[in-house]
Amino acid sequence: MSKKEPSRNFVLRIDADMMDAIEKWAADEFRSTNGQLQWIISEALRKSGRLKKIRIKKNEE
Repeated sequence: MSKKEPSRNFVLRIDADMMDAIEKWAADEFRSTNGQLQWIISEALRKSGRLKKIRIKKNEE
């Protein structure tokens, strides 16, 4: 099992219409609302070149 960096919690204010749209999108993609928000943010960071590529290591037995 690989070690995961600890996540950080914070409060995010989103207007009701935007939250409704995010919740519907998350349901359409079979994700939680939190998972959808993380995906939206990471995609935006990746596309802007502000997030380093994350390497996934396979465990070799």
